[in-house]
Amino acid sequence: MFSPYYRKALGRGAANPENHCALNVALYGRQRRWTMTERGSRSIQREAQNFTIGPSSLYWHHDHLEIDICEIGVPIPFPVRGKVRVYPASLSPFSTALDDAGRHRWGPLAACARVEVEMQHPAQRWSGHAYLDSNEGDEPVGSAFREWDWSRTLLSDGSTAVIYDVQPKQGSDRLLGLRFLPDGRMDEFAPPPRQSIGLTCWRIPRRMRSEGDAPVQVIAMLEDTPFYQRSVLKSRLFGEDVISVHETLNVPRLQSPIVQYMLPFRMPRWT
Repeated sequence: MFSPYYRKALGRGAANPENHCALNVALYGRQRRWTMTERGSRSIQREAQNFTIGPSSLYWHHDHLEIDICEIGVPIPFPVRGKVRVYPASLSPFSTALDDAGRHRWGPLAACARVEVEMQHPAQRWSGHAYLDSNEGDEPVGSAFREWDWSRTLLSDGSTAVIYDVQPKQGSDRLLGLRFLPDGRMDEFAPPPRQSIGLTCWRIPRRMRSEGDAPVQVIAMLEDTPFYQRSVLKSRLFGEDVISVHETLNVPRLQSPIVQYMLPFRMPRWT
């Protein structure tokens, strides 16, 4: 979705998505790491249960997804190596359109899951709640959207609530409120009113839907870029004080020539 190389290839005509693949790894905390190295079709291999991207790979075992990470960080070239295992409580076939034409779709493969992380570089390990979803599109994201805010929230009963607040380029806004239970069931709900969280350092406006009059609190800022932000927020949902992962994508910023020039510094390409 963010590849400047894929965008250039589209400008020259038809582009093969398999020639623009990357494994994104973002580690936060004291030892922060970031990798998103794009690789060409000669460096990937895709089968029913295995997807290899350069030296890294994703493999589906009978009950979990195993991710072998062997990457180099940017902008400082520290090694980023380790293994991640994601154990879904259940797998979901649910998928829904994010736009009126149905060219962009989202669905949670495993909204309720457990993760085990064992990193050798940097040396750290942990386990806890996990979330796994999928976005797919038949056209570039800039063809349909202007902006969106997305959040996922772990509730006290073990279910996961997802809110998609989408502003398309044309037509009315699209709002999704979905609650996924560990046993695979899904319920729709009406998201609460929208609150403004204020601007990021790059002047991106953020919005979060929360119950009550208490303002939404920013617990941690994870990513703050000219077109995208990811943060941890405290809000209220289903009568609970909750902690959510929240993301904002500003598509006009992503498409700006300045940002497209900057992206290769965070997303190098190796063929």
